[in-house]
Amino acid sequence: MENRSYVSDILVLEELGHYESFADAVFYTLLFAYIALLITNFGVLVIIIREKSLHQPMYLLFCNLTVNDILGNTVILPQLLFDMVAKNRLISYNACVSQIFFTHTFASASHTILIIMAIDRYVAICNPLRYNSIMTAKAVAVLTVSAWSFVIVLVGVLVGLTTRLSRCRSLIPNFYCDNASLFKLSCEDVSINNIYGLFYTVVLFSSSMGTVAVTYIRIGITCWTKKNAELNSKAIQTCTSHLVLYLILLLSGFIIIIMHRFPEDRFLRKLMAIIFLVIPAHLNPIIYGLQTKHLRLKILQIFKRKIFPFKLSYLVIKLLNANGIVM
Repeated sequence: MENRSYVSDILVLEELGHYESFADAVFYTLLFAYIALLITNFGVLVIIIREKSLHQPMYLLFCNLTVNDILGNTVILPQLLFDMVAKNRLISYNACVSQIFFTHTFASASHTILIIMAIDRYVAICNPLRYNSIMTAKAVAVLTVSAWSFVIVLVGVLVGLTTRLSRCRSLIPNFYCDNASLFKLSCEDVSINNIYGLFYTVVLFSSSMGTVAVTYIRIGITCWTKKNAELNSKAIQTCTSHLVLYLILLLSGFIIIIMHRFPEDRFLRKLMAIIFLVIPAHLNPIIYGLQTKHLRLKILQIFKRKIFPFKLSYLVIKLLNANGIVM
C-alpha cells in the first residue's frame, strides 16, 4: 500500500498546532501582522516611487526588498488565515506547487537583493566620485534582473525535480507547502532532491555571505586607510541599516534550517517559519526608513503635512529629535 502512487490532486495541510483556546488570539495576531506589513511596505514603496529625490539606486534597489516581502507573505498568510477560519486544510496539487515556487523565490530573493544592495554600498563608499557613472539606471536594471533571474533558475530546478515524482501520500507535514514536505510524499528515491537541495542552500548562502563579507571588508579598509570623518559618517549611516537587515535575514534562515533537523518539535518549527516570514518583513521598512536619512525625512514630512495635526506633529518630531532619531 505504501508504494502505490497517490493520484489525487487534493493534498491535506497539517494544522498549525496551536491550542484551541488560543485560536482566536493566534488568528487576530496574524491578521493584524499581515495588515501592518502591507501598510508599512506599501507605504515605503509609494513614498520612494512618488518622491523624485528618492529615485536613487539605493532606494530603487530597496524597492525590490519591499515587493519581495509583500509577495512572500501574501503567498502564505492569507491561505493560513482562511484555513484557520474555514477549518479546511485542503489544497490542490497545482496550488501547492505554485506556493512552493513563490515561497522559495521569496526566501532566496531576500539574499540576492541584499547582495546587490551590498554592491551598491561598496561602490558608494569606495568609489564615490565614480558612483553616478557606475550605478546608472541601466546598471540598476541589470543588477535587479540578475538577482531575480538567478533565483528563478535555482528555484525552477528545485521545483522541477519535485514535480517529476509520483506521490504515495497526501498529508503535507507543514501548515503551508514547501519543497521538502512535497517531495517527501513520494515513495520513489529522492536522493537527487536532497543533493540538489543541499547544493541550492550552499550556493545561495555562500554567494550571499561571501559577497557581503568581501564588500564590507573593502568598505572597512577604505574607511580605515582614508581616515575621513565625513566618509566614515556616510559609511555608518548608509551601511548600518543594510547590515542589520542582512543579519536578521541570516539568523532567521539559519534557525529555519536548524529546526528542520528536529522534525519531532513541529509546533516550534512552524512558529519559527512564521517568525521568519513576518518579523523581517516588518523590520525591513522600519529599520531602513529610520536609519536612512533622506527616506526618514520624507516619511516625517508626510506625517507632518497629511497625517498629524500641526501641534501633534510638532510634538512627535520634537520627541524624535530628543531621542536622536532625527538628524
